[in-house]
Amino acid sequence: MDLDPAPAPAQAPVPPAVVFVHGMRTSSAIWREQLTHVHRLGHDATAVDLPAHGALHGERFTMPRAFEVIDDAVAAFGPDRPVAVVGLSLGGYTTLAWAARRTPHTSRLAGVIAVGCTSDPKGKPVALYRDLAQGFVNTVGGARTAMSRMSDILRATSPLGRSAQLVAPAPGGADLRKVAVAPGQSAEIHRPGWRVVTDALTHLAGRSSLADLRRVDAPVWLVNGARDAMRLEERRHLRAAQDAALVVVPGAGHDVNTDDPTSFNQVLTRALAAFSAPRTV
Repeated sequence: MDLDPAPAPAQAPVPPAVVFVHGMRTSSAIWREQLTHVHRLGHDATAVDLPAHGALHGERFTMPRAFEVIDDAVAAFGPDRPVAVVGLSLGGYTTLAWAARRTPHTSRLAGVIAVGCTSDPKGKPVALYRDLAQGFVNTVGGARTAMSRMSDILRATSPLGRSAQLVAPAPGGADLRKVAVAPGQSAEIHRPGWRVVTDALTHLAGRSSLADLRRVDAPVWLVNGARDAMRLEERRHLRAAQDAALVVVPGAGHDVNTDDPTSFNQVLTRALAAFSAPRTV
């Protein structure tokens, strides 16, 4: 009697690799705890430096160059590896714009975690904020009191939140600090000055995160801190996405991953598990 061969055991899905994209005037170093966490979960992961930040501090920020940085990080995991991208603030807006392009690199997208970026730049006073920052770039020194007051006013309206608050530059712009740019690696990094703010806002002005969300062909988790002023349009963003979830972390502000890393890592765990499962809308 002939017997049918036993079916081959189903292979477990390969967990997506993870790319972390930081916010304005920081670097890949902010993701140190998250890199450790996702590695323990079994995910390959990397954190990139956007142009004008971290290891790329000698470059000017442009959105096309930022896309290249994410493309290179995705490509480094191999041609067939699914990838999840986690972006905070400027990194979140950049990630949504990158994912909306639908290129061969984005076709491997398992999901997006967009953090602190649910206030649509289009129609907001982005151009005003950019021009104000440009004024500080063009003027040596400036009145710290006036800058402080403008910071209080604009921090609530800027789509970049407190990471872009007005801070008087050090004399000559030489504001250096020792930071870790990757696990086990450190370097003397030039903290980006106001030039990067004007460059980034120039590339954000007129761009709509809602429009980008509508074009993302992957699950999107929107993550906000409960105390973040940028939650203004989180429900509109939730409705705009094809496949989305919204998570609000109690007690956290704009920088959720550093305000409450334990809760944020729990969100990462759940989101990456969802991205690894068969997709349902």
